[in-house]
Amino acid sequence: MKSSNITIKVSEKLQPQNLISILKSAVPVILFIGYSKQTFTLVIKPENLILVLKFLKCHSNFQFNLFTAASGVDYPFRKRRFEVVYELLSVSFNYRIRIKTFVDEISPLTSAVSIFPAASWWEREIWDLFGVFFTQNDEIKRILTDYGFEGHPLRKDFPLSGYVESRYNDKLKRVICESIDHSQEFRSFDFTSSWSSYSLN
Repeated sequence: MKSSNITIKVSEKLQPQNLISILKSAVPVILFIGYSKQTFTLVIKPENLILVLKFLKCHSNFQFNLFTAASGVDYPFRKRRFEVVYELLSVSFNYRIRIKTFVDEISPLTSAVSIFPAASWWEREIWDLFGVFFTQNDEIKRILTDYGFEGHPLRKDFPLSGYVESRYNDKLKRVICESIDHSQEFRSFDFTSSWSSYSLN
């Protein structure tokens, strides 16, 4: 990456277009840059995630040193179906930035814990609910679902009723989990509007 020749004081505030031009010149690996409502949006390849996060945190023109959140989105019809989003805040310049990257079901993503230790539990939640695995994060384990839970409940192909149900057994005096039997056979629904076959002459 090229280092930017522009340096600013902490008290100054660059205009969004100036920051975008600095980002484009200093970080050529960025695929897309957008700006809306004081929030920048970057789209990058997964192999460049750590490089970009470290640059945004340490560079004096940006100082995005506050990690606020990480989340996941499932797009099952994409080749890389999972979108992982990191949210950062620059306290010095009062700007927010959103970094998006994409992975598939089998490709792991390098953890951001080495740069932002607060990312640990957020990445645990993404793994628990979506199944995106993070390397170099030693705390990857269930955080919202129970131990022994099968699947990842925020995937779009996860059944709404789940695979098991829990109930209290009076004889055993404890909670037991049983497999769910779906009595209704598969049905194919046609959501085509009746108006689609109607054409005006």
